[in-house]
Amino acid sequence: MATPDSATETHKVRSTRDVDAMPPLGRAIPLGLQHVLAMFVGNVTVPIIIAGAADLPADQTAFMIQAAMFVAGIATLVQSLGLGPIGARLPIVMGTSFGFVPVLIPIAVGMGLPAALGAALCGGIAMALVGLFLPWVRFLFPPVVTGTFVIMLGTLLMPVGFAYAGGGFGAEDFGALHNVLLAALVLVVTLGLHQFGRGIWSETAPLAGLIVGYVTAMAFGLVDFGQIASAGWLSLPTPLAIGLEFHLAAIIPVVLLAVVTCAESIGDIVGTTAGGMDREPTPRELSGGVMADGLASVFAAIFNAFPQISFSQNVGMVALTGVVSRFVVAIGGGFLVLAGLLPKLGGLISSIPNAVLGGAVLIMFGMIASAGIKMLSHIDFNKRNMVIIGVSLSAAIGLPAQEGLYAGLSENVQAIIESGLIPGAIAAIVLNLVLPRHEQPFRDDV
Repeated sequence: MATPDSATETHKVRSTRDVDAMPPLGRAIPLGLQHVLAMFVGNVTVPIIIAGAADLPADQTAFMIQAAMFVAGIATLVQSLGLGPIGARLPIVMGTSFGFVPVLIPIAVGMGLPAALGAALCGGIAMALVGLFLPWVRFLFPPVVTGTFVIMLGTLLMPVGFAYAGGGFGAEDFGALHNVLLAALVLVVTLGLHQFGRGIWSETAPLAGLIVGYVTAMAFGLVDFGQIASAGWLSLPTPLAIGLEFHLAAIIPVVLLAVVTCAESIGDIVGTTAGGMDREPTPRELSGGVMADGLASVFAAIFNAFPQISFSQNVGMVALTGVVSRFVVAIGGGFLVLAGLLPKLGGLISSIPNAVLGGAVLIMFGMIASAGIKMLSHIDFNKRNMVIIGVSLSAAIGLPAQEGLYAGLSENVQAIIESGLIPGAIAAIVLNLVLPRHEQPFRDDV
């Protein structure tokens, strides 16, 4: 007969609220699947954009899409389960980074796709080195800096969420009433179950919202099944199928961007632990997580895909659902690997309308910003910290909105500024280093 202590321990081992717990499969599989649905379109959009810019044939584009799914799955498994010192062992989903797109496009167009992949491999090595030495530079990322990172992440992603809700970037029917209503339906179902549901219903609220939205879209003929019919049944990964070339002019901007992008990775790791576990990440989690980003990017270049990074929408998923089991995310990584090997499965997930995804990610991106605010609630709001937060947010949000200010700079520098997160991250780190630490808190009296 189980004692109360053993019953409590058994519950902890199978709880979704424990990072090292493995919930029952009947609970873990749908929770893992909703992570995949949240990031799938974003993951495959990057190879589509770069392939389109480089004017690649349709069969090579499809090959790169499959590679992106397979690599993201392997990277997610390593990040969540760990491989020696590599991996944060946290519920973090990996995917193809949007941040490198503006830099990789001119390289792919001007020097060829092998040059873009070669530069991406070098960028991955740089990220892995930053992760390796992160314990010695952790002082660069105190709570005021990392909390601001997380707020920037959520804030900069919010317009992306509304773009999805309108039908997706460049959609011919963008803003059409059916797109807005679909997104609203998903949002209402997700919020309703999340706030008023119990147990599994609350945890799978985003998945339930996506299913309701997808079925509704099917009923009104808004789902394109053509990509499912045209997809093959099996596609095996082929390393170095595209090849690698190394050009210094391509490597330098990608490596610089990769080093600064580590700030985004740190922000995602901090956002995951803050939003899901109400704590700061450990030095090992930070170091292992950033190393996993870098080595996954090296692996991606070898397997014909682009740099990998933790996906911010899934950070929002953790904050929204409170499910922090890393094994749930590992199951999602397994789905991604299958989608990379089975094009039919990938085509099915790709058929989800953007507006349906928009209704879910709107909440998730907002939850990322909320997690950042929660992190900052633990710091002193003195004049030094207020300046760090204020100037960093101004740089992150204001600069991308005024392209004319930096239109005369090189394309690579413009790409770095347009990301928003990178100038904001640099501002936060530099201000934290140079501003005096002996200031007095704001006083209420004058």
